[in-house]
Amino acid sequence: MWDVLRDPMRIVEWFPGITGVSMEGAVRTIVMASGLPVHEDIVTIDNRLRRFQYRITGPLPVSFHLATMDVIDIGTPESPESLLIYSTEIVPDPMSFVLDGATATAIANLASILNDHAELRPTGEPR
Repeated sequence: MWDVLRDPMRIVEWFPGITGVSMEGAVRTIVMASGLPVHEDIVTIDNRLRRFQYRITGPLPVSFHLATMDVIDIGTPESPESLLIYSTEIVPDPMSFVLDGATATAIANLASILNDHAELRPTGEPR
């Protein structure tokens, strides 16, 4: 799971409604299915903590946004499993309703992709 999440370019594989992605420095630009580009600052990619954070910077009408994804090992070497904690802080509050459904679908997509390819992981590696 961490290998997918830590790569800013791979969001197009699992987050619904994203049809394109590019990076310039620490700025990721995603392109929505509507054609709208959304700019995000990549704040943290911490391999030790397995934490990825990003902020939406425009053009959506938000005055503050911070998304944090933490991947935590909860399995054993014989039965590797990971827990994803995906939290979002956003202002104004009504924008959370816009992002909640997409985020829930994204997490389900990610789980499905990883479960479909479980046979490709070497034994003992966390998802």
